[in-house]
Amino acid sequence: MSAPSTPLTRRDFLANSAKLGAFVAAAPYIARGADAAAKTDQLNVALIGCGEQGAVLLNAALKIPNIRFKAICDIWPYRRTYGERLLKKFGHDAKPYEDYREVLSSHPELDAVIIATPDFKHSEHTVAALKAGKHVYCEKLMSNTVEGARAMVLAARETKKLLQLGHQRRSNPRYLHARDKIVRDAKLLGRVTNISGQWHRAVTDDFGFPVGQGIAEAKLNQYGFANMHEFRNWRWFKRYAGGPMSDLGAHQIDVYNWMLGANPRLCLASGGVDYYKTHEWYDNAIAVFEYPTQEGIVRATYEVLTTTSAGGGYHEYFMGDLGALKISENPKYTKLYREARAPEWDEFAKKGIIASPLSGEGAPAPVKPWEKQGVKKLAAPSNATVDVRETAALSAWEIPVTLDKAIHQPHLENFFDAVRNGTPLNCPGESAFATAVTILKINESIAAQKALTFAPGDFTA
Repeated sequence: MSAPSTPLTRRDFLANSAKLGAFVAAAPYIARGADAAAKTDQLNVALIGCGEQGAVLLNAALKIPNIRFKAICDIWPYRRTYGERLLKKFGHDAKPYEDYREVLSSHPELDAVIIATPDFKHSEHTVAALKAGKHVYCEKLMSNTVEGARAMVLAARETKKLLQLGHQRRSNPRYLHARDKIVRDAKLLGRVTNISGQWHRAVTDDFGFPVGQGIAEAKLNQYGFANMHEFRNWRWFKRYAGGPMSDLGAHQIDVYNWMLGANPRLCLASGGVDYYKTHEWYDNAIAVFEYPTQEGIVRATYEVLTTTSAGGGYHEYFMGDLGALKISENPKYTKLYREARAPEWDEFAKKGIIASPLSGEGAPAPVKPWEKQGVKKLAAPSNATVDVRETAALSAWEIPVTLDKAIHQPHLENFFDAVRNGTPLNCPGESAFATAVTILKINESIAAQKALTFAPGDFTA
């Protein structure tokens, strides 16, 4: 079922990298605001979609100076009123709207639009905002269809407006430090051979809504929803979303592609609706990818579970022959591990690239002289039966970079800096398109019950 696991030649790797990067060369507007946008530092912004995620983005944006919200839009009066009141509390005179088209037609002064609507509306809303001359920050996943995601990229190219997708780990200073300083510059992991990742959530009840605060079914139908249950729980229904891999896995598998600087060539996945009775999308899924890199094949696994929080929450784990990086938006899950066979890391600690080894609780047990890893098995004391090749002679180190802001704030700041000053976007539409293609292939593989392959051209809109 699997493609041959042969490493790429340097020529093959460079050729593939050129193809994967061609869209960037073809879209120079990515690196600048199309009109160097605002003549002053203030940016006029609208929020379309003020549900749970819209509120998260709203609260993060309110911490950024010189951002003025002029409009807020949601089809649910209950959430629209919440957003309007919050903005007034912070001195923003934002006019409320039900229909996003009224926002775009009534506010020519807008510089940018933040979109946090359900996935199946992302393409429609983003394309309309771009064509109205606005820069767009849109939540992930880009779209629940490849066609919808492609339309977003093409609209950004056509209008020469900026499009940032909400894969916020790409702007997290801890992730940036890990990728640029630890993995790429210092190469502390050596050759990365495997990746694993997960997001585990405990059983949760479906969302309800306050008594008397529902939306009439005719109104819901007008906007593409069947009823209030599906409106409130849209992530679980196939017409609105891409399932848990889209909802949760998109963040982390995006980090796989981003950290490696590569896209996969194969996907094999399994999943099912094994627990919940009111959902269409599977409640658990496991995916396997093969990534071709210049150093050789990297095999990656990812699993999302929605019936247990066991197993350490959510993280990505990059494993190499000299070290391993376990990283998460939750700093307590983030650690760096050095293999016993690796060169000493003290010089990197002195340079501030890594922090000193951990001590106390959570630190590995001291390695005994007879346990040290070598070419051949060393003699152990008569009372020990340890194969030193299997001894986890790892020392644990810290990443000396923290995030003292809301987790979405740096990504929004990057977007607003791009609008104002032409700062390169950390997740432009072209990059997010490649991630959307990767994620949506998981659903195809589960449905087909077989491995599916990617061609390099699949990742270019």
